[in-house]
Amino acid sequence: MLPILPIDTGRYGTPEMRRIFDEENRLQKMLEVEAALAWAHSEIGEIPKRDAEKIIEMASTKHVKLSRVKEIEREIKHDVMALVRALAEACGPSGAYVHLGATSSDILDTATALQLKEALNLIEERLNHLERVLIKRAEQYKEAMMMGRTHGQHALPITLGFKFAVWMREAARHLQRLQECRHRLIVGKMSGAVGTQAGLGPHALKIQELVMKRLGVKPAEISTQIVQRDRYAEFICILAIVTSTLGKIATEIRELQRPEIGEVFEPFERKRQVGSSTMPHKRNPMVCERVCGLAKIMRSLVTPSLENVSTWHERDLTQSSAERFIIPEACILTDYMLVLVTNLLTGLLVDEQRMLKNMELTQGRMMSEAVMLALSRKGMDRQEAHELVRGLALKSDVEKRPFKEILVENGTVQKMLNGREVDEALDPRNYLGTAVKQVESVVTMTRRERNDRALAD
Repeated sequence: MLPILPIDTGRYGTPEMRRIFDEENRLQKMLEVEAALAWAHSEIGEIPKRDAEKIIEMASTKHVKLSRVKEIEREIKHDVMALVRALAEACGPSGAYVHLGATSSDILDTATALQLKEALNLIEERLNHLERVLIKRAEQYKEAMMMGRTHGQHALPITLGFKFAVWMREAARHLQRLQECRHRLIVGKMSGAVGTQAGLGPHALKIQELVMKRLGVKPAEISTQIVQRDRYAEFICILAIVTSTLGKIATEIRELQRPEIGEVFEPFERKRQVGSSTMPHKRNPMVCERVCGLAKIMRSLVTPSLENVSTWHERDLTQSSAERFIIPEACILTDYMLVLVTNLLTGLLVDEQRMLKNMELTQGRMMSEAVMLALSRKGMDRQEAHELVRGLALKSDVEKRPFKEILVENGTVQKMLNGREVDEALDPRNYLGTAVKQVESVVTMTRRERNDRALAD
């Protein structure tokens, strides 16, 4: 059968994350859980050690083939029981002890914990790399002046580094969220059909403890037949927040790349890359648009993840079918988008001259607040100053004349501000406030956090 979905075709996703969620690795993780269960039983003397050793030896996709598991599943219509039978076949007489006292969800949910552990490690690694790139960009452009915009309109001057620093702190918060989520997310269970562990006998708690210790995950404090899905819902919600930030960054770059703005540009391979199939001149922000599109898909996964929290009594199967989509998809797309945006920011092209040129579009009117405050400091009522400057700014706009000309012609302004004071009020470099200091402060903060996480810059 040919692949259908773009993750399956290889269009989206990195090899590292796709490997974590491919069928072969999923099968291997389930086999590892079965092996850990047999070992735990042998440790407390419930099954012979030689039989446990045989199960451990054969609990590998080298011996239990995916094709055989699928063959059995087609016959019996049960995925976990197909795995159990295939493993038991490979183990010979020792196969009698495979899956002893367990229920399907013990294997499935604990295998999911093993996959999520790998996935979370990779996502955190990607986020750390993105954070590092943003630190460098924030420092590089902390004094690079540009137009700050609100409502899509020219507002006040900022620096490009300030913009990067804002994104950098979002990345830092995402890392904090994932670290806080980790201990709630990476849990397994060995609790049987309704969570009472009755099938595991008098040493059930010890068996669960041993299994999870061997696998390197925490046991759930208490569970029904399934690990409770608030854990997964929290994780998916965090990933949706992470990728919404990535979508925000991509949206900003798309806006700033528009020819009428032309301040930053996503990387473009001039020798080979094609922007349009019909318009040879086009240089479309295709990576940014891809990120924005995938961010929509990520947000759409939040609803089913929240719906999965609810279940009939101790367990039903309504989570299973949804999770086969949403957990791999969320991890694969998040990882892929992080790589895209990190590469995008690493190769981002910046036109600082255009940034300065664009600040001249309003002929100095962007400094109206600075003029208003200069008048206020000279004793004019703040509201009167606002109304005066508002009228003069409108006049500059209507007459298409520099704001400075309008100001120096006005008698009230002439009485309160001399020429030097008008020039100082109209100089955007005098009105960056604490922008540079804020960038330096949050970069220092972020470096300190990275040192605490033992990460080099």
